[in-house]
Amino acid sequence: MPHPEHRRPDHFLISTDPTRLDMAAIHRYLAEESYWAKGIPLETLTRAVANSLNFGVYAPDGQLAGFARVVTDRATFAWLCDVFVLPAYRGRGLSKWLMEVVWGHHDLRGLRRHLLATLDAHGLYQQFGFQPLAAPERYLEVRRPNPYGVETAN
Repeated sequence: MPHPEHRRPDHFLISTDPTRLDMAAIHRYLAEESYWAKGIPLETLTRAVANSLNFGVYAPDGQLAGFARVVTDRATFAWLCDVFVLPAYRGRGLSKWLMEVVWGHHDLRGLRRHLLATLDAHGLYQQFGFQPLAAPERYLEVRRPNPYGVETAN
């Protein structure tokens, strides 16, 4: 099946083609800069990406500018995670465009539930219908706050 690509007039591109992903750049950001995956081993990230629907954002020169990963069964459920736009590319509307492309993807339409967790991007996600859990008492978790041996903000 072909991987859809979306291009803006300023030549930024979003693609779901896994062969385009710059795993070194994605790993560097997540392991070193993110608050949620600090210290993640490359092997763990590689396995996670291989088993997810991934969206790479690319600058006009082809360099990775951002990323989002969706864990999904493509029928009923989607968990949005590992979303970022690299600092050099922020302030250009890329995160909002990325969310439009993610939630417009044919495999993610009509699902019963979309979930995510965020520390600081509530305003972005609320634009796409996200809101606090309607029934938080129904949700349980197994939480391992320091799985990679690095202190994080969780």
